Amino acid sequence: MYLKSLELFGFKSFAQKTQLQFHPGVTAVVGPNGCGKSNVLDAIRWVLGEQSAKALRGGEMADVIFNGTDSRAPVGTAEVSLTFADCEKDLGVAWNEVRITRRVHRDGGSEYLLNKTPCRLRDIQTLFMDTGIGRTAYSIMEQGRIDQILSSRPEDRRAIFEE
Repeated sequence: MYLKSLELFGFKSFAQKTQLQFHPGVTAVVGPNGCGKSNVLDAIRWVLGEQSAKALRGGEMADVIFNGTDSRAPVGTAEVSLTFADCEKDLGVAWNEVRITRRVHRDGGSEYLLNKTPCRLRDIQTLFMDTGIGRTAYSIMEQGRIDQILSSRPEDRRAIFEE
C-alpha cells in the first residue's frame, strides 16, 4: 500500500484545488521557505485525524481554513483527501484504492468520508490500525525531527524504532 495522491482545497495556504501525485517508495517534500511544505504535512496529519490545532501550528481548528490575502478572498471550507493504492492486502478490504476525506467549515461543522461515503473518525482509525499510518506515525517526519532523532541517545533512538 502507498499514498497515491493528496488533494487540498482551502487548507491553509492552498486556496485553490491542488493535487499532488506520489509513487511507491520514499517521498521527500522539498522546496524554498514559505512554499507550503509544512502545510502539506499538516494536511496529511489533519485528514488522518489530528485534533490538536496547536499540533497543526494554529490556535483553533478554523485556522486550517484559508483566511484570504490582499488579492484573494477567504474560503468557507477546508477539504483534504488522501488516496491510498494497493490496499487490499494491507487493509483487508476489497478495494484497490481507499480515499479518505476530511472537511471543516467556518461555522464549526466538519465531516469525514471514506470512499466518498460519510463516516466517523473512528472508522478511519480502525481501518488503518496496525498499518503504521496515522496522525502520530513516524512515516511522516516534520522539519527538524530527523536531526532530533539523530542527536538523541542510542536507547532513545532504539525506542523510537521499536514503536
